[in-house]
Amino acid sequence: MLAHATRSDGHVPVPGSPAPLAPAPGTEAGVAGEGASSATLAVSFIRYLDVILVVASTPFVLLASLPAAGFAIGAGAWILTRFGVSFIERRAWSARDFRVRAALHLAAILGRVWLVGLAVLLARFTVGTPDGIAAAVVVLAAFTVELVIKIMLRRSIAATLRRPS
Repeated sequence: MLAHATRSDGHVPVPGSPAPLAPAPGTEAGVAGEGASSATLAVSFIRYLDVILVVASTPFVLLASLPAAGFAIGAGAWILTRFGVSFIERRAWSARDFRVRAALHLAAILGRVWLVGLAVLLARFTVGTPDGIAAAVVVLAAFTVELVIKIMLRRSIAATLRRPS
């Protein structure tokens, strides 16, 4: 019975733990081939599409004479908090204590909301109303893109985890 539960690389799955992700088609389990690296690059591109779109929209904001200071404040706050939350979430998932894990996730979520909100208020009260609106628009657009991407990736990851190993 244990022979059926053991994978070809000798790994014995622990009951209750999620199944490991299957290797990309055309690659072996322990070797990262071109297919695996391009798939990893594609997933990273999709995962950070919100940041890519914020950076890519910068020339259009400048060419259209839109409030550049507000856009810069909103974009900077979004990018800073996006990578900060990713860092904190990696720390949280590696924590062994459930309370530490929950506290880190909560701090990441609430800290991001506060920092982005304060950035929008900073743009509004230091530069002006149009810049505050520009900061709010860039943050809202980036949040919408990130939310859609997370929903799409969550379904594909959940389907991968349900697959038998």
